[in-house]
Amino acid sequence: MNLKLIFLCLLLLFSSALFSQNDTLVLANGDRIIGEIKKMDRGVITIKTPYSSSDLKVKWKKVKSIKSDESFLITTTNGERTKTKGLSANSDSSSLSFNNNTPVYLSEIVFIKPVKDEFVSRLNASVSFGYNFTKASNLSQLNLGGSLGYTSDYYSIGTTFNSVRSNQDDVEEIQRTYGELSFNYFLKGDNFLTVQSEYLSNSEQKLKLRMTNKLGFGRYFIHSNQMFLAGALGIAWNSEAYEDTVDENRNSGEAYLALEINLFDFNDFSLVSGVTTYPSLTEKNRIRTDFKIDLKYDLPLDLFVKLGFNYNYDNKPVEGASYDDYVIRTTLGWEL
Repeated sequence: MNLKLIFLCLLLLFSSALFSQNDTLVLANGDRIIGEIKKMDRGVITIKTPYSSSDLKVKWKKVKSIKSDESFLITTTNGERTKTKGLSANSDSSSLSFNNNTPVYLSEIVFIKPVKDEFVSRLNASVSFGYNFTKASNLSQLNLGGSLGYTSDYYSIGTTFNSVRSNQDDVEEIQRTYGELSFNYFLKGDNFLTVQSEYLSNSEQKLKLRMTNKLGFGRYFIHSNQMFLAGALGIAWNSEAYEDTVDENRNSGEAYLALEINLFDFNDFSLVSGVTTYPSLTEKNRIRTDFKIDLKYDLPLDLFVKLGFNYNYDNKPVEGASYDDYVIRTTLGWEL
């Protein structure tokens, strides 16, 4: 009997040690959630609790009060990024005080992330997969995608990858591969500097390789818990190598203008769409345009289903190549 009692006490002590961090959320309906705040992003706050096997996700607009003694990185709707030790919300006015500054309404906070030394805690990642097969024409299509990012206090680094392969009897393989490496440095007032390197291989446009390196300045025009709207402009250097059947490679300087919108206040749905236009500075009257739109539905266990559409246009393609190309993808994925 004594052994059982000792075991029970040890178990309770162990559980208490695991969840010694007592961050507290009070919801608009009066419910109280105690645990460890993981993050708040895109209008949803995630908290780990001792009484649930999976992290709880709550709409930020349903939170009336929040309290924690931990250190956090906070971003507000005006672009201010602040490191703070401890959070204390006023449940009567739904405002938050930190670092002895003027209180900020909870609705004005768009990002909360615990500041920890662990490298893994600052990572975000996703992977997705899709496969289609049509018996009548023996057509098979494979879609692969992934992303990996790291967010520091004042900058972020990210990479994305998407690949589509289509095979069909008596038809040459069709492939499209896209990759991107980006670095963003956050400035005051919701502005940022951006450096990007993009890779594209596209059989429809006879592209063996297109490498575009970009340097630009961007700004969030809308930065809320319902949507992001951002734009960027800058210069780019475009290098293109074509298939062996095309006796032409091209290098050109370009300007670029980009616009992206991210909508996420639709229950488990979110939508990201962006367009980038590249007017050439060294080739007369040449202009390229890239467009994308992704609709994602979140499933349990951090899984998701995504429907994506990508479109590329070039008003001066090489001889024998198409002016444009597009791909539609349906994938199942997981995200960290």
